[in-house]
Amino acid sequence: MARGVDLVVGKLITTGDKPEWLNTEASFAALCGVGPVEYSSGRGSSRRPSQGGDRQANAALHRIVFTWLRFDARSQANDERRTREGETRHEIIRCLKRYAAREVFNLVKTESVAP
Repeated sequence: MARGVDLVVGKLITTGDKPEWLNTEASFAALCGVGPVEYSSGRGSSRRPSQGGDRQANAALHRIVFTWLRFDARSQANDERRTREGETRHEIIRCLKRYAAREVFNLVKTESVAP
C-alpha cells in the first residue's frame, strides 16, 4: 500500500488544485511526458516517450519504475519476459512508466471522487 500512497502524492503535486481537469489517464500520461509519440524513419515506425510534459512528474515516475524493477517481483518478471521477447531496455522502461502513470491516475481519480 505504501507504493500507492507515494504514487498519489506525486499525482496530487502534478495536478495541483484541479485534478478533475484530467479526464483520462492518457491526458495525465501526456502531462507527465510518458505518453507514447509515434515516429517513423524510412519503412519502420515506432514509439518514443514525449519530450514535453512535467519533468518533475516524469522523474518521479522514473524513480518509481526503477524501484519496482529492483524490489517488485511482478515488475522483475515482466522485465525478464520482455527482454526474452527482444524488447530493448528503453522500451521496457517506457511501458512501465506508462503503467505507473495509469496506476497513479486511477488512485487519484478515486480519491478525488470520494467525499
